[in-house]
Amino acid sequence: MRRDCPGWNGGKNGVRMDSEVKTRPAAAHLDNGDAADPSVNVGAKLYALRKERGWTLQEAARATTVSASTLSKVERNELSPTIATIQRISRGFGIDLLSLLSETEETPALALSGCRSISRAGSGSAHSTGTCDNTLLCADLKHKRMVPIHTRVIARSVDEYKAWPNNDADIFVYVLKGTVVIHSQIYEPLTLNEGDSIYYDASGGYVWTSEGPEPAEVIWVISN
Repeated sequence: MRRDCPGWNGGKNGVRMDSEVKTRPAAAHLDNGDAADPSVNVGAKLYALRKERGWTLQEAARATTVSASTLSKVERNELSPTIATIQRISRGFGIDLLSLLSETEETPALALSGCRSISRAGSGSAHSTGTCDNTLLCADLKHKRMVPIHTRVIARSVDEYKAWPNNDADIFVYVLKGTVVIHSQIYEPLTLNEGDSIYYDASGGYVWTSEGPEPAEVIWVISN
């Protein structure tokens, strides 16, 4: 299915090109309640996974549909990947998204019923890009069918995105605070205020921007 608060576009040879937002090194913090793990170097983890499988950058690009140049920049900490990109990478490597954002080892998916996960105030797995500050909620539960995320939308202009993300996922967004503008390659810009919500097929290409004095805050869910 399709993905993130913006991140990718069609490229040559069927490989989609990711939004190359240059920010601080690709690191994330995991906090599921009492204590936070040390910074996680996403680039180093990606490099180790690729070498473990004996893949070249081109082979990894084919497996993940993320361009070899983008993968290389992530590995060298020159690019902070969007959640959409991380999700595509994790799919291509056959691991859970959170395995790239924490120090926990990958575990097989279990057929469990009645499972639950709780996020306390201020907890979650944080991952920031140049356009959004994201906190993945219920981060202690892996292999979820949908990923809930709390996001502060930092971008103020569509020009801050290097590409239109056309992600293979369905997305639901609920505005908690402020005003967010949903920009689409298909429709006119849509303004959402506090309490408004939207559900969309992200394959059409969407980006978000904040409007007003403060960054908008949203809760959104992306199919996994």
